[in-house]
Amino acid sequence: MKPQYVYRWVNDHGLIRAAKQVKLRRGDLFARLNGGPEGIENPYALIEEMRGAGGLHRSAPLWVTFDHDLCREILRDNNFGVGMPIVLRLPDKARRMLERWPVPPNPVDPPSMLMIDQPEHTRMRKPVAAAFTPRAVGRLRDRVTTVTDELLTALPDNGPADLVTQFAAQVPIAIISEMLGFPDADRDMFLRWGDDISPLLDLGISWRVHSRAMESSERVHRYLLDHIDRLRAEPGDDILSSLVTKGELSTDELCASATLLMGAGFETTVNLIGKGIIWLLNHPDQLDRLRAEPDLWPNAVEEILRIDPPVQTTARTARTDIEIAGHRLRKGATVALSLAGANRDPAVFPEPARFDITRDNAKNHLGFSSGIHVCLGAGLARMEATYALRALMETFPELRLTTEPTRRPLFTLHGYSHLPAHTGPRVRSHQPAG
Repeated sequence: MKPQYVYRWVNDHGLIRAAKQVKLRRGDLFARLNGGPEGIENPYALIEEMRGAGGLHRSAPLWVTFDHDLCREILRDNNFGVGMPIVLRLPDKARRMLERWPVPPNPVDPPSMLMIDQPEHTRMRKPVAAAFTPRAVGRLRDRVTTVTDELLTALPDNGPADLVTQFAAQVPIAIISEMLGFPDADRDMFLRWGDDISPLLDLGISWRVHSRAMESSERVHRYLLDHIDRLRAEPGDDILSSLVTKGELSTDELCASATLLMGAGFETTVNLIGKGIIWLLNHPDQLDRLRAEPDLWPNAVEEILRIDPPVQTTARTARTDIEIAGHRLRKGATVALSLAGANRDPAVFPEPARFDITRDNAKNHLGFSSGIHVCLGAGLARMEATYALRALMETFPELRLTTEPTRRPLFTLHGYSHLPAHTGPRVRSHQPAG
């Protein structure tokens, strides 16, 4: 047990966890959303119950909003930053210990781009962003097609399958691994590490979950240090090799960027594909419409992102005293932004609980956030999901779920770990998505 990890857990999760347990016993709605089984199984009922509390309301120690326009405003406002407030003022000895033995790079600590503001954010994001321009993503289309078709070929004809472990998870991990120059043989290891580290984005996780995440973060860090050394000696044709040879980022920044890209490039898309499968199979009329009008597939993916986003919530912290939505927020106040709630705001999306692949403003969702921290890989995730879902449904037109899907035990990165299904008879060819 490393002392620095104990201090970090107490400061980042332990105190919040204790407060959340008290609030859960009192029936607090926000605690139920972010700490109870309802928040995993059916967050939207709780969101609608809380929406009536106003555009911005207090759920100590946080402020909370489910309002689309307010979420978008805060995400784009430079008066708000991504740094979380200090819950516990660590003693000088503990602070010196953390400085001497820093935690390994992970998504919730600087220099991760998720947790730094301007100007450092721009300096780190700019060299990485080149790999995710529309032109760069377009060049990956053939590879996404090949990987998806290989996975579909491997699925049984008219037999049982787990559509997460055998399909939805495999598409994005294959693509991001290639983009970072990782060997194919290491993909399963990355999937395990991703499962361990993902809970860090939740509030008030247990000590056991936190320590497992830190241990896996250390393993990822050691792996990346060795990988970066190999790329310095023999760079390849991948984004990480390009970042290494340009020399614009330090080794720690390279590790942080690679860790974030590996996680974000996989986690969002696997949840998007998994949720898309369920929404389409549960709404056969919409799926029939897609078969009749395949040009609607891109908008269908936007509607999936709107109605059930893979990332449910994010947070911003006031960098100064500020007046917003009729409330005075002090410097350091944190606002929890419910992206899932914003995406079902009836003021923006009429009949927000209705799944409609023809919705004309579906793309106005905040499923990929907004502002300077908008998801770098949004275009890639859209392209992967559009092709994967269309190809799956065209290859197995009688696909059906066989038992209840298994939810991942996460509140922020919301999705499924298992989708047991029966494929039905295979159609020998399908029309490639445009």
